[in-house]
This record gives sequence, C-alpha cells and structure tokens, in this order.
Amino acid sequence: MIKLLDILENKILVPRRSKEERQKNHLISVQKKIQQYIKDGSKGDLNLSYTRITSLPNNLKVGGYLYLNTTPIDSLPDNLQVGGDLDLSNTPITSLPDDLEVVGDLYLRNTKITSLPDDLEVGGYLELNNTPITSLPNNLKVGGHLDLTKTKITSLPDDLEVGGDLDLRNTPISKKYSEEEIRQIVPGVRGAIYI
Repeated sequence: MIKLLDILENKILVPRRSKEERQKNHLISVQKKIQQYIKDGSKGDLNLSYTRITSLPNNLKVGGYLYLNTTPIDSLPDNLQVGGDLDLSNTPITSLPDDLEVVGDLYLRNTKITSLPDDLEVGGYLELNNTPITSLPNNLKVGGHLDLTKTKITSLPDDLEVGGDLDLRNTPISKKYSEEEIRQIVPGVRGAIYI
C-alpha cells in the first residue's frame, strides 16, 4: 500500500485539454489533411464529413468525391472544382459560388440553401429535398435526377434540363399543377415527373 501511495504522490497529473483547445487542435489537423491532399496532387476523394471545418482554400480542385456533410461549413470558395460527388447534406450552407463545377452528384438535403447560381451544371443527381429553396436558377442543367421533395418550390424555369426524373412530391407545385401541366412548363425533363 505504501508503494502505491508513493507512486501516486510522485506522479504528475496532466490536466485534460479544454474543449476549445481540442476543437482548435482538430481544426489544425483537418487543415493539414487538406494541405496534404493538395500536395499529393488532389487525387481521389477528400472526406471531411463530421469535422469542424468552416472553410476551404480558394481554387481547390478535388479529383474524386468531396464529403462535407454534417459540418458547420456555410460557404464554399471561388473556383471550386469537384471531379466526383459533392455532399453538403446537413450543413448550414445557404448559397453556392457562381463558378462551382460538380461532375457527379450534388447533395444539398437538409441544408439552409435558398438559391442556386445561374447556369449551374450538375453532371449527376441534384438533391435539394427538405430545403427552404423556392425557385431554381436560369439554365440549370442536371444530368441525373432532380429531387425537390419537401421544398417550398413555387416555380420552375422553362429552360430547366433534367436528364433523369423530376421529383416534386410534397411541394407547392405538386398541389397546384398536374404532371401533364408540369411537363408543358418544363419540356426538358427526360425522365418521369413525380407529384
């Protein structure tokens, strides 16, 4: 028993880091990960999901998927290019930069997005369900499906192009127009229209 007391008395206890210090160290670690990704040639995926990331460097190019879901990020840098999917689900983001390029899918479900830039092109699926968005921009081109379920969307641009299905369930438009009327408003939808 004496030996144990001697050990405990002589041991120096290091206080635990504060929450603020842990968050700061985590952000430094995430920034190092981004810098290493760039240094390695921006190849493959960049997974930052569930981190405390709040910003990305300007002119970032991501060769694969960019995962930012469930982070506090609320804006994207200029000239962001994503060679795969961009997942911004469950973030406080409200708008996207005018020069955003997304080759794959763009996931914006459960965000605070209120507008999209004019002339936005998404190579794959565009998911906007459960967002406060009320209208879409001019010249929006979506290569895959466009999911607008549970949004407050009230109008669709006549130059909208959708390579897959258009899902309008639980929206003001689905209550106002029939499927045939919607197809006349937006003839550029190649797939099915769900109301």
